[in-house]
Amino acid sequence: MALLCRPSWCLLHRCCQRSALLLVARQQRLSSSASPSPLSKFILYLTERFYDVEMLVTWKAQLKGNQIQKKNNFYGYTQSLYGSNIASAFFVLNLGGGVRFTGHSDWFRANKRGKFSWDFLKHKETSLEEIDLSYTIVNYRGLANLEKQHHLQILKLQGCSEVDDWFLAGLYIFQDTLEELDISHCPRITAGGLAALGNLRKLKRLNVSSLPRISTPGLVIILLEDMLPQCQIIADNYDHSLRQEDGGYTEEELKDRRRGTGTSSEPRGVI
Repeated sequence: MALLCRPSWCLLHRCCQRSALLLVARQQRLSSSASPSPLSKFILYLTERFYDVEMLVTWKAQLKGNQIQKKNNFYGYTQSLYGSNIASAFFVLNLGGGVRFTGHSDWFRANKRGKFSWDFLKHKETSLEEIDLSYTIVNYRGLANLEKQHHLQILKLQGCSEVDDWFLAGLYIFQDTLEELDISHCPRITAGGLAALGNLRKLKRLNVSSLPRISTPGLVIILLEDMLPQCQIIADNYDHSLRQEDGGYTEEELKDRRRGTGTSSEPRGVI
């Protein structure tokens, strides 16, 4: 349950108070001897316990936030005992993800109960080549556990609720190795965060499908293609028609203008 801001809580509290008073007054007008209706009793009860409920919701949100931060803590102790490769793999597996070591085809993954095989400890001297953190709660803080993976080529972050623009900016640590990146269905990513991906010089495949905070997908995709000309951009589940804020051009016209081949100096009218 999302935490509401304080003004919204106060407004809701006043509404409950007013509703309770109106119901009680109406009940009294109808019958001075009759007891309040069940609905008015319920609203009165909520009004009296409103701030208790608010405190409970606040505590629940704080607990969830603390849990996310704890899961993304730096695994320094594990790194000191087993090295950076094992610490990185342990971090990913603890989050419910999967890893594949360089030169190996087999995967180590956590099951639905969060259990996984400890055989990955045999790969102390082998770096990670592929990491799948899809639908986990990895965030910017957790990137510190992966920064020594200098041979990482594929990173999957599909549906990660905590991956945001700060996270994308932190991916520069893989700028010399990362070839594939999947950030589809991540609700916090904006167009500003996608601009940071220009640091990934070796990127060959980028999936940006279904990013709900991208308001002008047509223009964003064109800019990504221009910024990463060697990269295949995958962008499904969008309305690719450009809006008026994109200048009124079609996608092909914008591509031509960016190549310097456009014939018109004025934007086409939008109907």
